[in-house]
Amino acid sequence: MSQVPRRHTTFSLEQAVGASPSLALLQDRIRQSSRCLEQIQPLLPASLRRLVKAGPLEDGQWCLLVGNAAASTKLRQLLPLLLQTLNQNGAQLSLIRIKVQAAGR
Repeated sequence: MSQVPRRHTTFSLEQAVGASPSLALLQDRIRQSSRCLEQIQPLLPASLRRLVKAGPLEDGQWCLLVGNAAASTKLRQLLPLLLQTLNQNGAQLSLIRIKVQAAGR
């Protein structure tokens, strides 16, 4: 039995995302989440900015990832302002959640 040689086609990440609707949707959510983070960065105290990362954005809810519990506490105080700012800029969010990430993640 002879084997037919396989053709290996290489795709760039952009090509793969473009060919897959689910990957395209994921990429769009990642971009939206990053844009939201860019919009709120100026509202965060300088000491907090490096501790806050953009998390998942889905169904009108956005998750912010923070480095420790103290940062989470401070960020919770800012949530009304952050949500208002994002919605004024067209984000259409109903909720911002905060998740503390364990060290090393």
